[in-house]
Amino acid sequence: MLRRAVSRISLNNKRCLSTSRLSFKNGVDGLRTSPFNFVKNAERAEDECDVCIVGAGPAGLSAAIKLKQLNEDLRVVILEKGPEVGSHILSGAVIEPKAIDELFPDWRELGAPLNQPATADSMKFLTKNYSIPIPHPPQMSNSGNYIISLSRLCAWLAEKAEELGVEIYPGFAAAGINWVDGKVGGVVTNEIGMGKDGEPKDQFEPGMIFNAKTTLLSEGAHGSLSQKIINHFNLREGKDEQTYGIGIKEVWRVDPSKHEPGNITHTVGWPIDNETYAGSWCYHMEDNLVSIGLVIGLDYKNPYISPFREFQRMKHHPIFKNLLEGGECIAYGGRSLNEGGLQSIPQLHFPGGALIGCSAGFVNVPKIKGVHNAMKSGMLAAETVNENISKEEEDFKPASIDMTSYEQKVKDSWIWKELNEVRNIRPSFHSSLGNLGGIIYSGIDSLFLKGRTPWTFHHPGPDHAQTKPMHDYKPIEYPSPDGKLSFDILTSVSRTSTNHEEDEPVHLKLTSSPKYHTAQNVGIYAGLLGRACPAAVYEYRDTKEDGGQEDALGHKFVINSQNCIHCKLCSIKTPTQDINWTTPTGGGGPKYSIT
Repeated sequence: MLRRAVSRISLNNKRCLSTSRLSFKNGVDGLRTSPFNFVKNAERAEDECDVCIVGAGPAGLSAAIKLKQLNEDLRVVILEKGPEVGSHILSGAVIEPKAIDELFPDWRELGAPLNQPATADSMKFLTKNYSIPIPHPPQMSNSGNYIISLSRLCAWLAEKAEELGVEIYPGFAAAGINWVDGKVGGVVTNEIGMGKDGEPKDQFEPGMIFNAKTTLLSEGAHGSLSQKIINHFNLREGKDEQTYGIGIKEVWRVDPSKHEPGNITHTVGWPIDNETYAGSWCYHMEDNLVSIGLVIGLDYKNPYISPFREFQRMKHHPIFKNLLEGGECIAYGGRSLNEGGLQSIPQLHFPGGALIGCSAGFVNVPKIKGVHNAMKSGMLAAETVNENISKEEEDFKPASIDMTSYEQKVKDSWIWKELNEVRNIRPSFHSSLGNLGGIIYSGIDSLFLKGRTPWTFHHPGPDHAQTKPMHDYKPIEYPSPDGKLSFDILTSVSRTSTNHEEDEPVHLKLTSSPKYHTAQNVGIYAGLLGRACPAAVYEYRDTKEDGGQEDALGHKFVINSQNCIHCKLCSIKTPTQDINWTTPTGGGGPKYSIT
């Protein structure tokens, strides 16, 4: 068993854990891991580290780097569910460099992949055929910023982390919590070699237990462990529910004569209706590449909306059509994003660890940026660890580092200052005036009030609860894709390089009965998931056409989990809240690189 556990790590990371650190535990006593199905009585390798970080995104990597900069003797482990660092990272992205300036003041000399400075930015209001220039809020100014591939930046940060001695294990999904005396004492990784029936196959490898003095959750928006911890410790008490957007994007290689390196354009308006919060971006990257995308707030009301198809028809607007014609779409992706802002940030510390990056929700929505805040939060968590780790401790004690002061560090930092200034802008779009009212208020607040108001607007509740019944709306007739500017959903999914093992357990768990789910979601919400998911994971098939047994509504609920691009929309937007997203086995999922 020792040889198998070590070889698994070696295969994924081209290095072995020190066998002197490994011990073994039978069963899963003390692990609260539901809904992930752990095999009972399996012999599990155990390991110990000072800090266990879940997720190799900007926050997790920055935390690890800062920890080793402060104390090279700390053992820091990062567990990353993607097969490579950066393969599950999706973003536009424009980065404000002040966090990387602090982490690596000499990042230019070190070769950080911030190669394309922003050269111009504009904001436009779209009608069906025209684009009207409008002033953009001062927060959206991109002077001094860079258009980057966040996937590439994370890969570079991982290299720097490993040079400092950080241990990074890609392909290791943290699937459960290791509870020690009511505290988070580390995590348990996912089982490998499980069949669809939930039974171990011949190549079965049990998950490992990583014991840690503190655990930093850096899973991104709506992370599975983060949600469990937030709910278990009631970290949202007195806070607004988090609200999210779904970002749909493509990367195109365009005609060089149309490429304007460093140009940034944002739009509002068409094709989205006035009651739905949404906006697009178009970033001219390096090498004749353009990132184009649409974000739609997941608090949208109309169950007939398809974010994917809204994005496809948006590209036929003259402002995008003229740019993309003659070019080639080379990548596609989708991901849920935090939009709640200051009001929706939960308590940041818990017994045994802390939330960093988008696990907490530090995105500045009006600025349309969050990478700098995510990185800074990781660095502040690292400082907290270094200040509170016991220098005299002889015996290893899981969950022994007090992370309480991390919260105040964040509140004293520029993260809190900038989020406080813009706290009313996103929730202003909940007014009865819709997007028009939000745009008017945002202009006043951004230009004059700058958050210096005695009031704070609030979000109305979780996104799924904002969905209205289908009888309040008419079906939307979307145009068919032309195969040149717009595409069908399966063609787009093929561009994500998504892969899951054919005979692995379905990681999308339906917690209610299929009949109940179908009756509610088809009968009331017109089968919302079949349109909302940007990867065609969910279908409500007509059972007559499918040759199956007809239920009360004549539909069968089907989950095509192999298509899943890990966007998390389903667990956020499903009106019945009965889709539970769990970590897949074997490092499955999308494989982003330039996006």
